[in-house]
Amino acid sequence: MLDFENEAFMEQIEELVERKRWPQLRDILIQMAPADIAQILDELPEDRLPLLYRLLPKELAAEVFVEMEPDLQELLIKTFSDTELKEVLDELYVDDTVDIVEEMPASVVKRILQHADPETRKSVNEILKYPEDSAGSIMTTEFVDLKKDMTVADAIKRIRRTGTDKETINICYVTDPSRHLLGIVSIRTLLLSDEDDVIGDIMDTNVIYVNTLEDKEVVAQNFSRYDFLAIPVVDTEERLVGIVTFDDAIDVMEDEATEDIEKMAAITPSEKPYLRTSAFSTYKARIPWLLLLMISATFTGIIITTFEDALSAYVVLTSFIPMLMDTGGNCGSQASVTVIRGLSLNEIEFSDMLQVIWKEIRVAVLCGVTLAAANFIKMMLVDRLLMGNTGLTVPVAGVICLTLVFTVFCAKVVGCTLPMLAKKVGFDPAVMASPFITTIVDAISLMIYFQFATWILGI
Repeated sequence: MLDFENEAFMEQIEELVERKRWPQLRDILIQMAPADIAQILDELPEDRLPLLYRLLPKELAAEVFVEMEPDLQELLIKTFSDTELKEVLDELYVDDTVDIVEEMPASVVKRILQHADPETRKSVNEILKYPEDSAGSIMTTEFVDLKKDMTVADAIKRIRRTGTDKETINICYVTDPSRHLLGIVSIRTLLLSDEDDVIGDIMDTNVIYVNTLEDKEVVAQNFSRYDFLAIPVVDTEERLVGIVTFDDAIDVMEDEATEDIEKMAAITPSEKPYLRTSAFSTYKARIPWLLLLMISATFTGIIITTFEDALSAYVVLTSFIPMLMDTGGNCGSQASVTVIRGLSLNEIEFSDMLQVIWKEIRVAVLCGVTLAAANFIKMMLVDRLLMGNTGLTVPVAGVICLTLVFTVFCAKVVGCTLPMLAKKVGFDPAVMASPFITTIVDAISLMIYFQFATWILGI
């Protein structure tokens, strides 16, 4: 196995490029997986890219093209002759062509569609009509369809005749003359059946399918739930129009996970890899959220200013504000991340809110009491006795510990409810993650803190 991530290997590739040892380079590349070749091309100078790409056999070149980043695909398309572009397009599956078209500027898209065959162009245009986040937008129209009155021998002949251009032949789909989905049959079932068996007798009629307008994230979750290799896609009249394959589902899962992580970090999602995103684009993705969070954080400043006199009377209270705010933010983040994950995996529904809140309340009580007890011992032994902080009296410690208990309680409740409310009103739950939760909990913890200080210390 070739270790393409090894520095010595990459140096060898670069040396062969410099010395123009093209046959030797070709022999190395054709032994590698398309994704690995794409990564190697990505790391080499762009002026060498077209030349190295042309070393690849036609079918392998098409597979590598699919794995490349959109900016490198665009660069290659601009260097292709019309014949080369048509050869690549002829080798691509329809869903891969759609993915490329969606990433390209208008001038490149026009050239791609001009050189695609009429059937591919029609399929691409049909898929592009579907909403961006729908099953229809990620499906392929290249699948094997059979009729229920066929024999196994007839079905195998059809697969041999048409299967070369299909994305998968592992699962075949049985339709009626109007293309309504009747059942599915695996290649394994066909191979293990007698040649004169009828497809209608051996097909599985308990078919799980999705609608063209189904959210693509839900489609991807079905692959995880049912261990599918492909899932059929039907229109509103339950006519089979395409399939979504496992590799496309993996891409959706990766994209959704990346998007959620970026939203949870208060960053506008980006479709480009980090190193290929300009500093200005990264700035634009981050600054709106930072401005919003900065403005919202001024509420904590207003609260502190309101109780400025109280803090001047008990200066010791000031030193514990960061600890209380950080602990509240951490507790809220724990609850929100757990709930967001449950929502994304459909383990939690809005109807479960009371059950979720009750669970988080119990967790909050246990966590709050434990943290308060540990903090009280630490304040009395370390801060007061060892460090000589005489201002840290038992009443002051009591204020801090009670605040800690109630802050944890409020943080857990806020952290678990906001993502569920966000999803209910149509927002992505990931938006209600660490930054927002922390900002809200900071303000709540300060109000609780000063309220207890007023009651217990009389300030």
